Amino acid sequence: MSGDKQALQAHLQTGLTTTCRCWAITRSDGQTFGFTDHDMELSFDGLTFKASTGLTAAAIEQATGLSIDNSEAMGALSDVSVCEEDIEAGRFDGAEVRAWLVNWADPAQRMLQFRGSIGELRRAGGAFHAELRGLTDLLNRPLGRIYQKPCTAVLGDGNCRFALDTPGYRAEAEIVGLEGAAVRLKGADGADEGWFERGRLDVLDGTARGLWASIKLDQRADGGRDVTFWSAIGGGLAVGDRVQLTAGCDKRMTTCRLKFNNILNFQGFPDLPHEDWVMAVPKKSNPNKGGSRR
Repeated sequence: MSGDKQALQAHLQTGLTTTCRCWAITRSDGQTFGFTDHDMELSFDGLTFKASTGLTAAAIEQATGLSIDNSEAMGALSDVSVCEEDIEAGRFDGAEVRAWLVNWADPAQRMLQFRGSIGELRRAGGAFHAELRGLTDLLNRPLGRIYQKPCTAVLGDGNCRFALDTPGYRAEAEIVGLEGAAVRLKGADGADEGWFERGRLDVLDGTARGLWASIKLDQRADGGRDVTFWSAIGGGLAVGDRVQLTAGCDKRMTTCRLKFNNILNFQGFPDLPHEDWVMAVPKKSNPNKGGSRR
């Protein structure tokens, strides 16, 4: 139900209005939070919008054509809504945002004003500032084919088409030690050393459940594995947490053929000439005839 826009328009034309704004933030893990700048809680679409949460928003800039809609939301960090630990862990990065103009005397009279995602999120003085990016921001992303020797696909995506649930390419393990951006795991000892390098580690339970990190190094150690991340997980890993490891790919044709048996879907161009040929110039001695140099 999108709300009665005509009734809201008629209400606004009276000149004496009872309106407020409501926001819904849906994180990538499925959790949804509702906020309103009204002094009482409101409910619609199966979601309760909490008042007195300290969340406010600047005016939404909207234009016709392909101009990017944008705004900014500001609020206080608290344990009951948006906490510093969740922001630090990246749980709100890219979260979906919807904003309505609502008649608080009759919440059925409402209009969706903004839909987009959270961009830059920063903290300062016990508060957070979230940049809101409209749907047209997606049009800023570069598109097109990149011609390069390594594969341009992401392992398991629509171009790669490799089934990540193939036996041997994913394994579960338990954290038995922590040190900075590295963890020691018990289990997943059937794979060769380095099998999971350039892959990812997903946290299955505990405080950091739902978070993940890219794997930099994967080494065997005492019947388990030592895994080092490119950047540490900020959600509070703990000994005993269960994790899932996914094999990594270095984007080379040889790896695609031998490790994944997926050469038919390789998205690189391994036979592109080396850049030395691009810079080659005519010369009298040892002419460039296309053959091997001796």
